[in-house]
Amino acid sequence: MAKQTIAPPIIHQSGFDFLLALKKNNHRDWFNAHKEKYQQELERMEVFAEALIRELNKHDEIETPSGKKSLHRIYRDIRFSNDKTPYKTNWSGNFKRATKFRRGGYYFHLEAGNSYLAGGFWAPNPQDLKRIRDEIAFDAAGLRKILKSKVFITTFGELKGEQVKTAPKGFDASHEAIDLLRHKQFLVIRHFSDKEVLSDQFLTTASQTFKNMRPFFDYMSEVLTTDTNGLEI
Repeated sequence: MAKQTIAPPIIHQSGFDFLLALKKNNHRDWFNAHKEKYQQELERMEVFAEALIRELNKHDEIETPSGKKSLHRIYRDIRFSNDKTPYKTNWSGNFKRATKFRRGGYYFHLEAGNSYLAGGFWAPNPQDLKRIRDEIAFDAAGLRKILKSKVFITTFGELKGEQVKTAPKGFDASHEAIDLLRHKQFLVIRHFSDKEVLSDQFLTTASQTFKNMRPFFDYMSEVLTTDTNGLEI
């Protein structure tokens, strides 16, 4: 008897369709009337996220315990926002790497016409940001080598993230690595078309995309778990 091949979990068009309908009807009455459909699509996303965790654990160690735990709530925090629509119109979530020696996090955002995978350091605390900048100021060659590698450029293009306009406090604006020192965030992002996201190969592509972040993560992890003398913190 031939061995049966199990198809990998996929992102369904119906998940995008639900979000598009929600975008046009972003209020509680509509959402409550379509709660059953939401739950159905949410469960499909949980299955995909669970499969992605399994794939990530083949080349990294993930602390996030389940696909369900990785997903962000669809309910928006509108307390301090001018936009009072109550629901997000995307599926998103993140995976935390295990132990203090694995820094950086994986993030996914799936939305018709605006899907991407990302990773890095969204809001490093002041101590971590200072440590990263000190390392770059001392010797930026290691980081530049990663950012100029063929795999990095092909996958992500360039390092992204908010930057200060001139130079961070304590650093010379004429420093040869000022382009890196200006970063307040250190992010890598890869965008995908709807066709790519809905492909039955997207699970594999997503895992490989996250795997391609590893040299960047490994560099940052070493910096953030050692002092300026290279001793473990």
